[in-house]
Amino acid sequence: MAQVEATTERIIAADAETVFDALADYAGTRGKVLPEHFSEYEVREGGDGEGTLVHWKLQATSKRVRDCLLEVTEPSDGRLVEKDRNSSMVTTWTVTPAGEGRSKAVVTTVWNGAGGIGGFFERTFAPKGLVRIYDALLANLAQEVEA
Repeated sequence: MAQVEATTERIIAADAETVFDALADYAGTRGKVLPEHFSEYEVREGGDGEGTLVHWKLQATSKRVRDCLLEVTEPSDGRLVEKDRNSSMVTTWTVTPAGEGRSKAVVTTVWNGAGGIGGFFERTFAPKGLVRIYDALLANLAQEVEA
């Protein structure tokens, strides 16, 4: 099984602390900025960063729906890690300053892909689809936090 990775980023016209706090706010902001690919969103424990347990279904394609139960950690300043209890998927959000009143938000998701021809297609197409989904999420986030 090969590891599959999808990464995207966005410069947001808000300071890094504001952007990070919005991303870590699973009880409020996060649910509001999720695009239509996410459904059945539910905070099961916590709700603010470290210690949060959150559930959602991610519909990557018309046929592919992933049931996610994510444990959230904050291993360092400006970094959120979501580990899916139902799969090998791990998503890391990193928010850093990018000049006066601006920040850079980077999201990277990795998982163990399938083998064989199915794995080839997964490695080829899944990252592009996931990048589109996270680009939409980051656009919604920017709209939410930019003054």
